[in-house]
Amino acid sequence: MKRAFKYRFYPTDAQAAELSRTFGCVRKVYNMALAARTEAWERQQRVNYNATSAMLTAWKKTEELAYLGEVSSVPLQQTLRHLQVAFTNFFDKRTRYPRFKSRKKSRKSAEYTTSGFRYRDRKLTLAKMSEPLDIVWSRPLPEGSSPSSVTVSQDAAGRWLVSLLCEDPAVRPLPATDAAVGIDVGLTHLLTLSTGEKIANPRHERKDRKRLAKAQRELPRKEKGSANRNKARRKVAKIHARIADRRRDHLHKLTSQLVRENQTLVIEDLTVRNMVKNRSLARAISDAAWSEFRSMLEYKAHWYGREVIAVDRFFPSSRLCARCGTLAKGMPLNVRTWTCEGCGATHDRDVNAAKNLLAAGLAVSVCGAGARPQRRTPGGQSATKQKTPRREP
Repeated sequence: MKRAFKYRFYPTDAQAAELSRTFGCVRKVYNMALAARTEAWERQQRVNYNATSAMLTAWKKTEELAYLGEVSSVPLQQTLRHLQVAFTNFFDKRTRYPRFKSRKKSRKSAEYTTSGFRYRDRKLTLAKMSEPLDIVWSRPLPEGSSPSSVTVSQDAAGRWLVSLLCEDPAVRPLPATDAAVGIDVGLTHLLTLSTGEKIANPRHERKDRKRLAKAQRELPRKEKGSANRNKARRKVAKIHARIADRRRDHLHKLTSQLVRENQTLVIEDLTVRNMVKNRSLARAISDAAWSEFRSMLEYKAHWYGREVIAVDRFFPSSRLCARCGTLAKGMPLNVRTWTCEGCGATHDRDVNAAKNLLAAGLAVSVCGAGARPQRRTPGGQSATKQKTPRREP
C-alpha cells in the first residue's frame, strides 16, 4: 500500500527562488493547456494529454515562453497529466469542468517523479538544484522504501512542505473482529457512538476566534501591494493553519482508534455542502469538518480491511425508536431527549440515532443495498427504501 509522508523543510534563497519559478511555470502551463482544450471543446474536438504535451514542446521553442525551459520539465508534464485526470473526471460526471489556476488563490505545488529527484541516505535533491532540501524528518520513512513521487508545496502561511509517496509495509489488514459501531455526528458532541459513548467537540475555531478576528480587522487597513499588507495576510493565514492543523490531528486520532477497534462502521450520508448554506450553523458545521472525518474513515478502513457503510440521508434515525420501531411525528433540533409513544422508552436523541444507524447499516451488509448511495454510486438503491421481494406461491 502506498502512503504519503509529509514533512516541513526550509529552503535556501536559491532553492526558494527556483521553486517559486517552478510553481509559476506549472500554473502557466496548466492554464494554457486548459485554454487550448476549451477552445477545442467549443469546436467539438478532443484534445488529450499527448496533444498538450506536443503543445508544451512547441511553447518552449517560442521567444515569449522560452522561460519554461529554465525549470525542470517533470513538473510541467505532471501538471498536464493532472489536467487529463480532471477532464476524465468531468467526462465521467464526477466533477465539474476544470477551472483556471489563480496566482493568488490556487495552491502552489509541483510534483516530481523519479526522473526529477534523487533520494539517497535521507537526502532529497530536486532537479535543477545542487543542494538537498533541509527537511525536518519528524518521523522516519518505512525502512528500505524509497519515494516514487515527490510533491513540493507552499501553503498560505508561507510554510514549505514536501510529500513523499512510498510503499508502506506496515499498512496491512488488521485481524478481523465482530465489533460494529454506529456513528452519529453532531455539533454539541462531535461523535455519538451506538455504545452510548459521546466524544466532545473541541471547537478549534472558537478557541482562536478572537485572535483571528483581530488579525482580519488589521488586514484591510494596510495598503494594497505593500509589505505590511503581505505581513498581515500571512498572520491571518498562520492562525487558519493553526486551527486546521489541530483539527486534522484530532480527527486522525479519532478515526484511527475507531477503525482499529471496529470491523464495521456505519455513518450517515450527509450532504455537508448543502447544510453549510444555513447561515446560523455554517461556521459550526465547517469547524466540525464532517466531510474530512468521513474521508479519513473511508481510506483508513480501506487500508486496514474494515468496512464503512453510509446509510441514506433520508433515513429518520433520530425520530425512529430503537427499541420498538415507532416513528415520532416531528422532532426539532432543540429536542435532545424524547419519550416513545409506543413503548414509553426515553431516548437520548443522538444515542438513539447512532443505534438506528448501526441497525440500518447491518441490514445493508446483509441485504446488499448500496452502501454509498449518493457519494460513490449515484442513483443506486437506498438501504432505507428497499422493498421485500414477493414470494411466488
